[in-house]
Amino acid sequence: MCGIFFSLSASGPVLPNEETCSLLRKRGPDSFQVQQVQRDVNTDQTRSVPTLLTFVSTVLSMRGDQVVAQPLVDTTGESVLCWNGDAWKIAGEPIRGNDTQLIFNLLLQAAKPSYNSESSNALDNGSAVQRVVDVISRISGPFSFVFYDAVNAKLYFSRDCLGRRSLLQGIDDTGAFKICSLCDGTSSTHFDEVGTTGVHMIDFTHSVMQDSPTPETGATHFNLDSIQTLPWENVDSPGHLRNPIPPMNRSVPQDVPPQLSLESPCVVELEQRLRMSLALRIQNVRDPPGFTTESNTKVAVLFSGGLDCTILARLSHELLPANESIDLLNVAFENPRVAAAASKEAKTGSVYENCPDRITGRSAFAELQAVCPGRNWRFVAIDIPYVETVAHRDTVKRLMRPHNTEMDLSIACALYFASRGQGSALDSHEGNAEPQHYTTPARVLLSGLGADELFAGYARHGMAYSRNGFEGLIDEIDLDVSRLGKRNLGRDNRVIAHWAAKHDSHTSMKTSSQPESDDPTKSTTGIDPEKRALRLVALKLGMSNVAREKKRAIQFGSRTAKMEKGRVKGTDALS
Repeated sequence: MCGIFFSLSASGPVLPNEETCSLLRKRGPDSFQVQQVQRDVNTDQTRSVPTLLTFVSTVLSMRGDQVVAQPLVDTTGESVLCWNGDAWKIAGEPIRGNDTQLIFNLLLQAAKPSYNSESSNALDNGSAVQRVVDVISRISGPFSFVFYDAVNAKLYFSRDCLGRRSLLQGIDDTGAFKICSLCDGTSSTHFDEVGTTGVHMIDFTHSVMQDSPTPETGATHFNLDSIQTLPWENVDSPGHLRNPIPPMNRSVPQDVPPQLSLESPCVVELEQRLRMSLALRIQNVRDPPGFTTESNTKVAVLFSGGLDCTILARLSHELLPANESIDLLNVAFENPRVAAAASKEAKTGSVYENCPDRITGRSAFAELQAVCPGRNWRFVAIDIPYVETVAHRDTVKRLMRPHNTEMDLSIACALYFASRGQGSALDSHEGNAEPQHYTTPARVLLSGLGADELFAGYARHGMAYSRNGFEGLIDEIDLDVSRLGKRNLGRDNRVIAHWAAKHDSHTSMKTSSQPESDDPTKSTTGIDPEKRALRLVALKLGMSNVAREKKRAIQFGSRTAKMEKGRVKGTDALS
């Protein structure tokens, strides 16, 4: 991942504080640079004030043969780009070379002055906005960015339409406007997730600052109302910000739909799409630091042994070179409440090995070895004592801001320690060798986050179907997809990217809520209706046990939930 910071201030330079700089460097350890631009802007009192635009970027270099430092700066016009993302294609064409440099060149070309047909002397800024929008519309992949178009005096910033990369915005106590990959400053600084409804633009030719009514109320500050949003639209024409995600298919079957089977066209198509999508994420990745013939891992999976993550591991096997190991990062926590209950009941065994995710993780590890014996699978058992959870809790809470509930914390803790990748490793090709202390060198971390929202994996999806049939199910999935960026993906990205890794999650839209008849002669017997198409893909790939694995939330499988109090609710705010 890369880190982004931007500030707009009329009271002097505003840089990220020391703590934020440290966290940004952890996201992008390969480069750290600052760029500042000064320009005059108008206030609501029609006066001009000098303001300072500050850009900070840290870089985690994933592809290519050299590090491309950011921010990228156009020396002739002072335009600036801070980019955090993976642009795999532009207008459907695969990208050759560095994606950041290519996108910057396209944006600069789009921002070049043009003249309208009525007057050869009249700059047509409106068409420049349309051209910039066209460039962004043509990008395939997850991203967040800040682009300053110095030629036309405009600032653009956004995340992709699903919100797969973190970006926050807020105004600090001095009235400065900030955009950052994570919260900057104290908890009193108000930050919100940058909306995924479109690309946001600040036009410096208009009033963007507000004068304080009286000197006692503070300095000139940024006016949030000056931010314009250019919405994603399901229109493929110049000047529109085309949404790369097609609208929800709201058609419903008139008759009882046929049962999904291993040969169903949508199951075959889903497997193909998952394979193509995964290839973009894990192939052609540069060797990470620590990559050797012994520690030859570029890709790791956040691995509970459940359906979603095991499919990602299984498909990765078919896409990566045979001599590369794949790390399976399995985290388990010492939960004092669970340990106390086990002690009272005289239960024996390791508190870690008795965690549900450790049990399913080892089971899926064995099944992967049986189905793909030629691959070296490295199972990394990450055991987190309670005292270590407590020691890191403030850091996790800092990273997940502005999220602030018990559920956020329990999920974030599991992702934070799993993505650190430190534990006891067991290589499948080493037979009965003793596990060794190990830290994964992988910089690409795969997760199945979002699969339950997209494949109707929650109990509420079944309830929606029971109440209102397919119409109710479609409405529930549509709601889940629309709020993924705000509720889940930004938070998860901030926590996982702390360990200088690129976090990728992806799924597709195939689901079934029709239960199957219990026929013991059928190979699909025992396959749950939730995420049925995905379960059938697992079955096609030889993962029979995984295809039948029950859904379990990460905070319960790893036992990060309710460590101190049993009656706490996930929605309760943290103290």
